[in-house]
Amino acid sequence: MEVKRRLAWVAAAVSLALVAGVARCDPQVPCYFIFGDSLVDNGNNNYIVSLARANYPPYGIDFAGGPSGRFTNGLTTVDVIAQLLGFDDFIPPFAATSGDQLLGGANFASAAAGIRAETGQQLGGRIPFAGQVRNYQTAVQTLVSILGDQDTASDHLSRCIFSVGMGSNDYLNNYFMPAFYNTGSRYSPEQFADALVADYRRYLQVLYSYGARKVVMIGVGQVGCSPNELARYSPDGATCVGRIDGAIQMFNRRLVGLVDEFNALPGAHFTFINAYNIFADILANAASYGFTVTNAGCCGVGRNNGQVTCLPYQAPCANRDQHIFWDAFHPSEAANIIVGRRSYRAQSRNDVYPMDISTLASI
Repeated sequence: MEVKRRLAWVAAAVSLALVAGVARCDPQVPCYFIFGDSLVDNGNNNYIVSLARANYPPYGIDFAGGPSGRFTNGLTTVDVIAQLLGFDDFIPPFAATSGDQLLGGANFASAAAGIRAETGQQLGGRIPFAGQVRNYQTAVQTLVSILGDQDTASDHLSRCIFSVGMGSNDYLNNYFMPAFYNTGSRYSPEQFADALVADYRRYLQVLYSYGARKVVMIGVGQVGCSPNELARYSPDGATCVGRIDGAIQMFNRRLVGLVDEFNALPGAHFTFINAYNIFADILANAASYGFTVTNAGCCGVGRNNGQVTCLPYQAPCANRDQHIFWDAFHPSEAANIIVGRRSYRAQSRNDVYPMDISTLASI
């Protein structure tokens, strides 16, 4: 067992070294704009009144800057992608970005945010997809002022990468939370997916109209396999919750259709990252990736360490790189590195559609 642990630590160290090595290259794109939820929030919620915050230890225990607002022990997937794209620094949260910093992009993500405005409201403040898009519009106005005119700003933005990862909370903190929301009784899974995608399409159209051309749509992962959902619904604490994952797959299939829709627009290069497939592969082949714990958080309380998420100053597990999940909902840095690397350069043809991020960056 000790040998296996050492091998896992070595594998994780090598992965980080490879990521850091690429970061020394010149950026492949001039900027990176990020939209999403707690999977990629890196501090926007630190500035609002919300229960969905992670700016306290042990969050960030393996991050060079300590707790930052990232909902994991170290890097998020977009941190990994930013490094692989060649950025020397992580893309900063919009709440802490101003002026010329916006030339390199911004992270608009907000924990507990959803596509629907009401999603996550039981957790207090958050910036839903609509609010993130409005913040981007504000950023574009700043860029036009900095660059001198709209044509120059449009040219700059057309070469940037945009990543959007929304939808997880619309299921976790809305559709499958009947104590707070009635969407589960008002919509069938198919109807709910249709409603989400209709809103998603509208916000993507705004991004496109404001210069976004290289857009990465990150699908929702296997939420039904998270420690929280396992703790709530799985009879044995290990079998993923099929009705949740089935609903998510309906949503993801519709995102693939959106890619085709938007790629018919002039200059558009949209692509889909199949996070569900990547995560399913990690779960199915956990040992080959160095993971020994697939169904419990490294930090948390209760069944699967998933009934209550990681508490302030709680002592996390020592073998963090062997846990797929850091807390009740969020992957560990070790898992994020795998997802980020496979998003950037696909390992399987099922990882992306129609191209990975490295290919998109080169267009």
